[in-house]
Amino acid sequence: MATTIRDVARAASVSIGTVSRALKNQPGLSETTRERVVEAARQLGYDAAQLRTRIRRVTFLLHRQHNNFAVSPFFSHVLHGFEEACRERRLVPSVLTAGPTHDLAQQMRLHAPDAVAVAGFIEPELLAHLRSMNRPVVLIDLRAPGFRSVNVDNARGAALAMQHLFALGRKRIAFIGGSLAHYSISQRAMGYRLAYFEAGLLFNPTLEVTTQPAIDADVAAADAMERLIAQARAQSAPLPDAVFAYNDAAALAAMRVCLAHGLRVPEDIAFVGFDDIPAAAQSTPPLTTVTVDKEALGRRGVELLLETAQSHDDANTTDTLVPVRLIPRASSAITRTHTPV
Repeated sequence: MATTIRDVARAASVSIGTVSRALKNQPGLSETTRERVVEAARQLGYDAAQLRTRIRRVTFLLHRQHNNFAVSPFFSHVLHGFEEACRERRLVPSVLTAGPTHDLAQQMRLHAPDAVAVAGFIEPELLAHLRSMNRPVVLIDLRAPGFRSVNVDNARGAALAMQHLFALGRKRIAFIGGSLAHYSISQRAMGYRLAYFEAGLLFNPTLEVTTQPAIDADVAAADAMERLIAQARAQSAPLPDAVFAYNDAAALAAMRVCLAHGLRVPEDIAFVGFDDIPAAAQSTPPLTTVTVDKEALGRRGVELLLETAQSHDDANTTDTLVPVRLIPRASSAITRTHTPV
């Protein structure tokens, strides 16, 4: 005979209502009581999915490091799509930023969400806590085993960027990347290396640089470009003839460094970014980039949450990819015969 909520309440010496609140991770209980109920349910093999209600409140969880929309507005567009989809479906959205030093459990109890969409990078311990909440959870611009996710087609985007530069005759293409703990960055870095292999060209690992952690992203990207220039000059080697950066903000910062050094863009060095933020089209010269429908990421995240709740199955990894396309602009255009520096 299947275990019921009444059996769990009896085993934990609490009311049925307390069991329901504990397994739904709702406010109003002490941690001691909540843990006792969860443990009783686990020992009895009670399926907490039976308690899931219709999704009404959804929380958009963003890591603190992504919360500077002025520098990198990518996630502001994702959030806009998320909120639009919530309004269309009469859902109540909330936004929560968190980091490893924050009490995520307490914040989640205050928000009391029925479902959570995690956007961008998040520490494994925070992800483990979300898994323990027995709520539908979807990852946006992130991938992890056992979660449904929606991502940019990062590998395809990197391939388009590199094929574009190869077609323009560029061969010494540098890659400015960030932390490989970020799923999207690691995929773009892998696509960069794979493009050399598929083009039948030798890959030079010294042309791949990673930005330093714990400093502003644009400062870190500028430093990475300075290191590429200093390395080439110290070795009396030619400078890179192109740069593919992991996002537009990094590409724009690196491009400013090159212009300050008297290098011509694109004659001496071409640039391609990723994401197509508004500043990309407004820069001088305008930045070639890989564009993606960022709002579609947020909208699809809401759809996946609803699908997960309806199926009562969020234990399988399902990855949905949003397509990309290349937007050629003047930062990579050929104006005359290219001559390496």
